[in-house]
Amino acid sequence: MKFKPTVVAGLAIAALLGTASLTIAQDDKAAMDAIKARKATMQLFAYNLGYLGGVAKGEIEYDAAAASAAASNLAKLTSLDQSRYWLPGTDTASMGEATRALPSLWEADSEAGQMVMQLAAAAADLDAAAGDGADAVRAALGP
Repeated sequence: MKFKPTVVAGLAIAALLGTASLTIAQDDKAAMDAIKARKATMQLFAYNLGYLGGVAKGEIEYDAAAASAAASNLAKLTSLDQSRYWLPGTDTASMGEATRALPSLWEADSEAGQMVMQLAAAAADLDAAAGDGADAVRAALGP
């Protein structure tokens, strides 16, 4: 059976595009996995910080064990290796509404790394204070 050159060329292009699509799909999977991991971590931050914020505002009754656990969770979350969460190309410009991460986070002059270190230090301070009462939680969270 003899194929026309245009059919062979078309099949070759389709094969190349199929391979490229597979690579893009794999890249998209890695990107989406990274975004999902970030969102899950942020949800855990929000859940634990929500409890401590409620205690600090007087909306939730202080419980030493619960406050200590929430603060410990925050400290542990800040110590996670998140390098695979923040892949280049997983920002709003590249991924649209799948994320709210701004492209500026990946710029050379980004202060994100410094902010993460400040967050880790604040979480450690909160962890140390959480078992000492609602006033200690309030003071550690700040104004």
